[in-house]
Amino acid sequence: MFSGSIVALITPMDRDGEVDFASLRRLVDYHVAAGTSAIAAMGTTGESPTLSTAEHLEVVRAVVEYANGRLPVIGGCGSNNTRQAIRLSRAMEQMGVTAGLSVTPYYNKPSQAALVAHYSAIADATGLPQILYNVPGRTGCDLLPETVGRLAELAGIIGIKEASARLERVSQLRACCGDEFLLFSGDDDLALDFVRLGGQGVISVTANVAAAEMAELFRAALAGRTAEAQAGQQRLLALHRALFCDTNPIPVKWACAELGLIASPMPRLPLIPLAPDGQERVRAALIKAELTGRG
Repeated sequence: MFSGSIVALITPMDRDGEVDFASLRRLVDYHVAAGTSAIAAMGTTGESPTLSTAEHLEVVRAVVEYANGRLPVIGGCGSNNTRQAIRLSRAMEQMGVTAGLSVTPYYNKPSQAALVAHYSAIADATGLPQILYNVPGRTGCDLLPETVGRLAELAGIIGIKEASARLERVSQLRACCGDEFLLFSGDDDLALDFVRLGGQGVISVTANVAAAEMAELFRAALAGRTAEAQAGQQRLLALHRALFCDTNPIPVKWACAELGLIASPMPRLPLIPLAPDGQERVRAALIKAELTGRG
């Protein structure tokens, strides 16, 4: 269903912190033209915790409309409230979203048994295929491979975005989940190794500013063109790291504005714009990746 470079799309905002739908449309067109495999809208990089439910759904609906069938859309539908996750999943199913991206419940600190109950309830309540999202560094909750294996037996659970920065998880997940289960890296700097070990691709922050480069890198990787993929990864490695010099998506929004892809670098409070030292680091990484002067 999915493979290659999938962008974890930012949500552009104006100086007042309101969603900038004109910039959002330009971003969708940019990813279509660049060969991005799919768009994941309203995940962590999309600042989903700070948007109201109405705004959240409006952004996903707009991305589906702007994409207009030219590439698949994955909608962020995770929540630490199981009922809310079901509501979001049902709403997105009606919009024509291809799959949902469902982060582990943050702050609640559920047990592995509770995670099985949470995701089983979502799968039972909606026909929208779900991609699990494990990012323990942000949620305080680690979805273990054995638990993913149990969830992979459910018809509605089709894959996982694994952002634990632990490459051993690839073989563990494949052993627990079988060959058809989709495995995506959530760590850009490790994503090439993740694919070499058996993953299908990446759900990427870097693709926001290097869409064509990421798309080609993972086309090469999946086709077994190892030297070409490695060269692409080396070109982008400093950028992968610079985009996490502050809390995501602060640096990548600044980079998108610097390249003229969006009108404003503003995140929504409680996040604030990138500080000058961070700007210098990201600008240097953009130059090293040969991305400046474009937009």
